[in-house]
Amino acid sequence: MTTDEVEVSALAINVAIPDELQWTDSRREVTFRLTTLNVRLLPDGRLAAKAYGRPVDGGRGAYTSFPVPDRPELTGLIGEAAKVAAERWRSAYAPEHDAR
Repeated sequence: MTTDEVEVSALAINVAIPDELQWTDSRREVTFRLTTLNVRLLPDGRLAAKAYGRPVDGGRGAYTSFPVPDRPELTGLIGEAAKVAAERWRSAYAPEHDAR
């Protein structure tokens, strides 16, 4: 199989949101503290990010996604996380002798 024959639909990373960048949002009268980002690199090169968390009042809560606010510090977190993920992929799947 060649690289032309492999179709990757998306790449995804999960990113822990540092305490100082976390925020709350509500859905169906339940307030959630958002603690994790799921960031996907789509085939067309766009990023799609959603935030997830747990209800502030406790309990499991539903796996409910929230939009990520347009804040420079969150954009920076996503950018840094992408760099870390890229390096991990490179390290795991590009042997040292590979001349890429």
